[in-house]
Amino acid sequence: MKIRPQAVFNKSLAEFDSKIFDKAVTISGVSINAQNVSPGDLFIAFAGATTHGISYLEQAIANGAVAVLSDQTVQATIPTFTHPQPRSLIGPISSWLYAKPFESLTTLGVTGTNGKTTTANLVKQLWQLNSISSGLIGTLGVEILDKQMVLKRTTPEADELQAITAAMVEKKVSHLVMEVSSHALDQGRVKGAKYKVAGFSNLTQDHLDYHKSMDQYFLAKAKLFTKEYADLAVINIDDQYGKKLAAQVEIPLVTVSRKDSAASWYLSSAKAKGSGYQVEIRSASGEKISAEFALIGDYNLDNLLLVVAMVSAAGMPANQIASAISKLKSVPGRLESVSAGQKFTALVDYAHTPDAVERAIASVKSFTTGRLIGILGCGGDRDSSKRALMGKALLAGCDFAVFTSDNPRSESAAVILQQMTEGLQLKDAGVIEADRKQAIDLAVKMAKPADVILLMGKGHEVGQEINGVITPFDDRAELAESIKRLVV
Repeated sequence: MKIRPQAVFNKSLAEFDSKIFDKAVTISGVSINAQNVSPGDLFIAFAGATTHGISYLEQAIANGAVAVLSDQTVQATIPTFTHPQPRSLIGPISSWLYAKPFESLTTLGVTGTNGKTTTANLVKQLWQLNSISSGLIGTLGVEILDKQMVLKRTTPEADELQAITAAMVEKKVSHLVMEVSSHALDQGRVKGAKYKVAGFSNLTQDHLDYHKSMDQYFLAKAKLFTKEYADLAVINIDDQYGKKLAAQVEIPLVTVSRKDSAASWYLSSAKAKGSGYQVEIRSASGEKISAEFALIGDYNLDNLLLVVAMVSAAGMPANQIASAISKLKSVPGRLESVSAGQKFTALVDYAHTPDAVERAIASVKSFTTGRLIGILGCGGDRDSSKRALMGKALLAGCDFAVFTSDNPRSESAAVILQQMTEGLQLKDAGVIEADRKQAIDLAVKMAKPADVILLMGKGHEVGQEINGVITPFDDRAELAESIKRLVV
């Protein structure tokens, strides 16, 4: 989906940089995708994972591109410009064209392996509950005020990001919270963006197919906490990488902790209460926030601390934060309850890393009186080194483990399952069922009153990708349908 402001922006490229753009060309938009080019756009072409963008130049011209910027010298019917690193200019040019929209917004960015989506959504809820006009960009899509749209990536490409934020400014949005992925930081998708507050949740194994090592993964995340991208850092120092990051940041620092009362914000108490907590959060400056918090799991206490510290740093008084916390709701696909009249509990969660699987299981076990039946698959064409760890966590944490497919993509589901279960002794504690629908049915048939089914991996996703074909598949809907068909 293409999101752009309705207002027309027309600027001469020479005004941006006359050395690069030495021909008179006026543009009204920027695009790196030939399919998304609109009349008046500058088309920026660079090398992708499989092909170079210049291969799509004719399509871009047909769609109305008025100029092209690339690292290759090309002959075309429109003005052409060259630069050794065109990708690095996407954000700055887009920001310049759209009148630097980030400067008109109070913007919070959050990064980390786990918790980004929940943290961003809770921030958005807090703002809404306090009548602050706000937007959100993240895994669940884009929210401009109350309007929701789906995006392909957690963090959009730089041309899209600047256009979206310009559209927010046009709609009189004053505050924006967004998830910032490690891929986006590494690829420069957030160049041209500047955050008032940048938050760090944690770092655990994921994306090593891309980053190759945890050190490289950490360095990508750490880019957000520099003067280029943020004015202030909020960091969870209970996480080992968070502690490392806090020790090296050169921008103003706020720390959060469930364990260390020396942190800027710390959890002074959390008493279990029904399906949540009565929490008390204190700051080093003497502020105290007491409230009921309806989300379960220690990791959600981590998320709450990050939320409190970030919105406080962005200007929200402690009393306004406290009054809204009890009204916060869980995020779609994050320990989301599925109820279809059954006598057992059914939950869907997005957990797709070893740490997230362990956390989700631990949270659910804390209130489970019966058996915990876990269902999990691993995605294809992604970090294969985490599959055995996820399989081990599933078998160790659940009373019965169902190993199944997730999004195999171009890989064989059977091979992925073999990697998940290698070295494990399933015996009577688990089973392999490659068909995800059949795996859900198997768990539902097993479940008795007081048991809990925990379906992990896909969360809010509404499709399953197998060999390049995405078919409709919503874990929440499939689980509800299975319960209605087999139990109720």
